[in-house]
Amino acid sequence: MNLPSYAMKQASFPEMYERHLVGRLFQPWAEMTVEEIKLSSGDRVLDIACGTGIVARVAKERLGDHACVVGVDLSPDMLAVARAVAPGIDWREGSAGALPLREEERFDAVVCQQGLQFFPDKPAAAAQMRRALVHGGKLAVATWRSDEEVPFFRELRRVAERHLGSIADQRHSFGEPVLLEALLRDTGFHEVRSKIVSRTIRFEDGASFVRMNSMALVGMSAAAKAMHDEERKCVLETIVRESEPVLRSYSDTSGLAFQLSTNLATARG
Repeated sequence: MNLPSYAMKQASFPEMYERHLVGRLFQPWAEMTVEEIKLSSGDRVLDIACGTGIVARVAKERLGDHACVVGVDLSPDMLAVARAVAPGIDWREGSAGALPLREEERFDAVVCQQGLQFFPDKPAAAAQMRRALVHGGKLAVATWRSDEEVPFFRELRRVAERHLGSIADQRHSFGEPVLLEALLRDTGFHEVRSKIVSRTIRFEDGASFVRMNSMALVGMSAAAKAMHDEERKCVLETIVRESEPVLRSYSDTSGLAFQLSTNLATARG
């Protein structure tokens, strides 16, 4: 659940992201993606839009301490957390549309987990992914399916829309696999394939998850951007409070549980 700039600027948000979201939400998908591309000893790996770096960390664990693993993200605050958690990985600040690569630097595997949908220039980012790969190198890109297919997220969005009007959730804005496959083929990738993967996500602390999701929805709302800070905070608290019935309906004795689906596309450079 990558979040927009409004939420990213919240004090300590990257720590909250790492503490509350990464283990339960992102790590299972990271492990699945790294397994999908079948890394081999000696492979050099690039994690684009790495956030606090879970894909890079999983790759490093699989390949060993001496492996070359690089993580790139636009947010220095996210990277600060990544460096604190895994100082042995090469973390770099930069844009997916202009990757901060050294001259002639290439990788055997490039991964972008839940980042592509946020890039303003997707063809440029895809071209950079291909540039970063050795000939025949492996690519894996994951993008969430539409939130219309995720009842829990859809219901939470509708609570927020009662106060903010229509919200286009960027996290779920590139959910059609045909578009993802076409982007990669148009960029020159070969052996392009995609599949839909679904799994049950569980959180012991569902209230923290709902609060962070509400922050994301407020951040993506045009109406909220026009509000002053105090008004925006009041709206956020109202949305969190009114989301409690939705949370209860998806909770059991072990906490929050909901189904989530992603597209996973793989290709060769």
